[in-house]
Amino acid sequence: MQQVLGVVTIVLVGLMVGVEFAVAVFVNRIFDRLPEAHGLAARSDGARVLGRVMPVWYIASTALSVLWAVLDWGQPHCRIIAIAAGLLVVSIVMSLVLLVPINSRVARWAAGEAPADWRRQIGRWNRWHYLRVAIIVAAFVLLVIAD
Repeated sequence: MQQVLGVVTIVLVGLMVGVEFAVAVFVNRIFDRLPEAHGLAARSDGARVLGRVMPVWYIASTALSVLWAVLDWGQPHCRIIAIAAGLLVVSIVMSLVLLVPINSRVARWAAGEAPADWRRQIGRWNRWHYLRVAIIVAAFVLLVIAD
């Protein structure tokens, strides 16, 4: 049972890392190359779509990591799993406090309705997102090592 849980957790976290990495490294840069109104519309749509999907993904990944740590309590690798789960919790808190407020604003922007400082706000979101990606990559690596 724990082996299956470990594999499912690693796959779920790995896919989440892949999506978040792709957004940070590829998708946002593609959006930045689009004409201003189109890039802004793409970011707004992406914020709405991923804003609905990613919270479930983060919570499920964290819950499975915590469950895995609890079920393997006392095993040598349990501490590594618990640290990974802790990093995922940090990524959720960071998301709620730093990224979601900006993302919620971006999701409401339509062409011509964005504030004058929209590029600055997106730049701030990107910087926090890079840090969040580093945190979830670290969690993923720890989960792989623990398995």
